[in-house]
Amino acid sequence: MKLNYKRTVCIGFAFFSICAFWQMYNSVIPLILTNTFHMNETWSGAIMATDNVLALFLLPFFGTLSDKSRFRSGRRLPFVLWGTVAAVVLMNLLPIFDDAYFSAPSPGGKAAFIIVLGLLLVAMGTYRSPAVALMPDCTPKPLRSKGNAVINLMGALGGIVYLLCASALYSADKTAGLSHVSYRLLFAVVGGIMLVSVAVVKLTVNENKLTDEVREYESAHPEDDLTAETDGGGRALPRDVKRSLGFLLVSVSLWFIGYNAVETWFTTYAANVWGMALGTASLCLTIATAGAIVSYLPAGLLASKIGRKKCILGGCVLLAGSFFAGFLLTQLYDHFTPVLYVIFVLVGVAWAFINVNSLPMVVEMCDQADTGKFTGYYYTFSMAAQTFTPVVAGTLMNRVSYSSLFPYAALFVALSFVTMLFVKHGDSKADAVKGIEAFDIEM
Repeated sequence: MKLNYKRTVCIGFAFFSICAFWQMYNSVIPLILTNTFHMNETWSGAIMATDNVLALFLLPFFGTLSDKSRFRSGRRLPFVLWGTVAAVVLMNLLPIFDDAYFSAPSPGGKAAFIIVLGLLLVAMGTYRSPAVALMPDCTPKPLRSKGNAVINLMGALGGIVYLLCASALYSADKTAGLSHVSYRLLFAVVGGIMLVSVAVVKLTVNENKLTDEVREYESAHPEDDLTAETDGGGRALPRDVKRSLGFLLVSVSLWFIGYNAVETWFTTYAANVWGMALGTASLCLTIATAGAIVSYLPAGLLASKIGRKKCILGGCVLLAGSFFAGFLLTQLYDHFTPVLYVIFVLVGVAWAFINVNSLPMVVEMCDQADTGKFTGYYYTFSMAAQTFTPVVAGTLMNRVSYSSLFPYAALFVALSFVTMLFVKHGDSKADAVKGIEAFDIEM
């Protein structure tokens, strides 16, 4: 049994487009809110947090809705297709309203921008869970960590493609001296990337055929289903499986609380504690991303050898240790040291080992009929953490000390290690293949 990497890459184009969009959204929308509409950081921050709040409700709802849907082209693909089309149309209205408001400011123009922005967030929320659930639907359970590694890699590449486009189209020499920067071209290019990506998924992924193949395989190989929690979808999980799911979802929240706190506040922390410039501080986060990218596939491959839970536990130890090492650097140095780059490489590696294997463990505990719902559970707990932790960590830094950031992050990641110890279901079965056959993949 081998993962079809070519097919998984094609499925991953859905996540590729999603990540390209969110990279642009998080980079450009705050600039529009502050520079064009002259909102202060409080109001712009509140608007930027809206996507996480909406995600708490939209992702599990549309994940469950796609589970129950029966379309000719499949359960997930219609959500991915029409959600992408709606998002592309709405997102390209935003720079038009932005330019119009700059030319002639009015309350109506600002209201129109906010309304369209809200509709855009709803459109994006309609298809994220179905898009992510497509991979486990089309991949047998023992291969899902490898599959999720490919999906995460595709998402990272989507973010990188956006950054390359933005740097080429909006370099400093092209925007210097402008009283207003129009983002119409950038939004159009990213919209084109999203449409091409979803076209690749539509033309190359036969969802109904692939899901039928997975059902047939898993029926013929019940020994590969280590959980066998349901036998038709919709039934209540056994008590011990439900307990494992609860501890796993709590673990997801805990490590996101730790990781996202550093991701959100590190540039501010670095500037105040070590006097680092924004570019140097941002480079640390970029290095962490690079460390994760090169570790995604190894993390999936290792999980097939030793199991997902062991990979996650090892990632938790490495991540908590890296954050604690960051705290020690704060105590030892009052200026930047290159050792920080090494620490952030390890942060990226640890995050890859955690992130690649956690979603497959969640969906392993459900029947194929409930994959979208369980994907929604995963995102509900991760998004809740990302809504909660910037506020709490920021308050600690403000009222206690900036040096509390790394201990705060290390503590919550360490707690996730403890809760993961109680997870007894959702692991993968270690491969028995050895030698050169271990590298055999199906293209």
